[in-house]
Amino acid sequence: MANFSAKQVKELRDRTGLGMMECKKALAAADGDVDKAIEELRKASGMKAAKKAGRTAAEGVVVVQVAEDNSYALAVEVNSETDFAARDDNFAAFCQKVLAKAFAEKQTDVEALMAGELSEARDALVQKIGENIGVRRIMLVEGDVVSAYVHGTGNLAAVVSLTGGNAELAKDVAMHVTAVNPQVVNKEDMPADVVAKEKEIILAQPDMASKPAEIAEKMVVGRINKFLSENSLSEQPFVKNPDVKVGQLVKDAGASVASFVRIEVGEGIEVEKKDFADEVAEQLKG
Repeated sequence: MANFSAKQVKELRDRTGLGMMECKKALAAADGDVDKAIEELRKASGMKAAKKAGRTAAEGVVVVQVAEDNSYALAVEVNSETDFAARDDNFAAFCQKVLAKAFAEKQTDVEALMAGELSEARDALVQKIGENIGVRRIMLVEGDVVSAYVHGTGNLAAVVSLTGGNAELAKDVAMHVTAVNPQVVNKEDMPADVVAKEKEIILAQPDMASKPAEIAEKMVVGRINKFLSENSLSEQPFVKNPDVKVGQLVKDAGASVASFVRIEVGEGIEVEKKDFADEVAEQLKG
C-alpha cells in the first residue's frame, strides 16, 4: 500500500514541476510528507525552492490606512468564505468600519477591537450574506516615513517604514515588496535557522560530494550569499527599474528601510479541500 495519496502526488507535481514517477518515489521515501519530499529533492537535484503549498484558499481583503503625516499605517485582514462575499458592498463597508476603529485606537488586538459594537456588526453581516466573516489580523507599522501599497482587488498589501526619504519612495518600496516578497530587509537579518537549513540542503547536493573540503566551503558560501541576496529587500533589483537595487535606490534618496510587512489574504490558513466526487459521496451517505 502506498503511504501517500493521489492528491499528494498532484501537490508535489504542482509545486515542483517534476514528473509523476519522480514525485511518487520522493513521496514514498518521505513517508507521504510533501515538504520533506521537497527538501530531499532539493538535496538530490539542487533544484530551487518549490512553490508554496496552496494555503491561501481563504478569501477576503486587506484594508490599509496611512496617517496624514505618514508617521504610521495600519493594515487589517478580514476573511470571508468566498470571493463573491468579499466583493459585496456590505462586506466592504464592514471592513472600513473595522479599519477606522483600529486606526483611531492604534489597536492590534483583534479580540479587544471586536468587542461590543463591531461584534454585533459582524454578526449582522454573517446573517445577511450567509457566510462566516472574521477579522484575522491587524498590523501596525510606525516610523519616520511610512506608506503602503495595496495590490489589485485588495488581496495583497505591504507597508514600509523608512528612516528619511518621503512617502512616495516608501510607497514605491511597498509596491516592490508586494511583487517580489522579500523575507528580510538586509542579509544579516535572515534568521540563523533559515540559513542553517539552506546550508544543509546545499551540502547534500550531488555536485558537492566530490569536492575537496575547502572548495566545497567556498561553493557553500557563494550559494548562501546568492540565497540571501535573492531574499533580502535591500539586495533585490527594484521592480520598476531592475538596473538599481532597492537598497541603493533608497540610499540615493538619503534614506534607509527600517521595516516592512507584507500581508496576503489567507496566507498560512489551512483549508481542507475535497474533490467534487468525494463531496457528493459524503452528501449521499448523509
